[in-house]
Amino acid sequence: LIRFPFQVVHSAHAMTTYTDKGPKPDGGKFLSFDHITFYVGNAKQAASYYTTRFGFEDYAYQGLETGSRQLVKHAVRQNRIVFVFVSAYEPGHRELGDHLVRHGDGVKDVAFEVEDLDVIVRRAKERGAKVVRDVWEESDEHGTVRFATVQTYGDTVHTFVERHRYRGLFLPGFKPPLHQDVLLRTLPTVGLNFIDHVVGNQPDLQMESVAAWYEKMLMFHRFWSVDDSQIHTEYSALRSIVMTNYEETVKMPINEPAKGKKKSQIEEYVEYYGGAGVQHIALNTSDIIGAIRNLRARGQQFLSIPDTYYDQLRERLKSSSVKIKEDLAILQELKILIDYDDNGYLLQIFSKNMQDRPTLFIEVIQRHNHNGFGAGNFKALFEAIETEQEKRGNL
Repeated sequence: LIRFPFQVVHSAHAMTTYTDKGPKPDGGKFLSFDHITFYVGNAKQAASYYTTRFGFEDYAYQGLETGSRQLVKHAVRQNRIVFVFVSAYEPGHRELGDHLVRHGDGVKDVAFEVEDLDVIVRRAKERGAKVVRDVWEESDEHGTVRFATVQTYGDTVHTFVERHRYRGLFLPGFKPPLHQDVLLRTLPTVGLNFIDHVVGNQPDLQMESVAAWYEKMLMFHRFWSVDDSQIHTEYSALRSIVMTNYEETVKMPINEPAKGKKKSQIEEYVEYYGGAGVQHIALNTSDIIGAIRNLRARGQQFLSIPDTYYDQLRERLKSSSVKIKEDLAILQELKILIDYDDNGYLLQIFSKNMQDRPTLFIEVIQRHNHNGFGAGNFKALFEAIETEQEKRGNL
């Protein structure tokens, strides 16, 4: 495997920030997350849940009425965030059926918008990536989009989307939604803007090999990492490496469990998901207080954080130069977490699981000059998740 040298610029409490991006790729560029595709049992109901609870709007549709005979796809959107829910029409659809039985509803595809698709695919192939589907094109009256799909961890894939020659709604073959949900007009706007990062959980001791896959196949580099000497509770621990592209516009944290007295949330995820997969999707907002107030008003549930977290936070902030603009009493009321260093801070909150299996959840994050991933909150978050695990009999 190709291992790029890296330089550590900040390393405290076993948390590491890297500055060396490795060599600049000779062509091919990752621009952003394009969309995220979920395989679900009932795409219509899944889309409805994310629109009513999480503030998305019906965006685009592909189904029997548009000439799609095998699969139905409901795309929902919130600003630059697009989720696509896919279900099968046919009783015997093998790929979707197998995925559903094994994983339950979950993320199949984390798609990236790219430039120079051919260069990215050729380089990945030369380096040994498994190409699920080589470069193909789809067109309609609005133009042409080019795609290719590669395998990443577990049953998850990355589709590369080159869309600069397309002016349509979403992608070729998609039409406007068949109808707009009148209920949505009565609900408060949430204001989530873009996908901040997408986290993958791995079985024990798989994190390093997955991180190396991103380094080698996609020429990503290490952005941030943390180990179990920092992130642990009385019961469980984890390690995490954040991988990102050269321009640092796409961030993919990779987690693995570390040995603890009891089952960690990562182990619980892997057990219920049936292997590696996407654990959570972080959605960025510029007003987390407004977003969480309105998400709670829509009935969305979030992990509960004890008041002691905020008591300890107030004490720690007394000796810090960072100034939190938001009212701590409101953050406490809404159960929003705060992580900070001398340069800035971030605010974050985590939903309860988005389906019956304790697998995928959603994070909402707001950044104030802070590029970390909430390492200071991992303990509080772990303890909140352990409370839920205990209720499920899985701790």
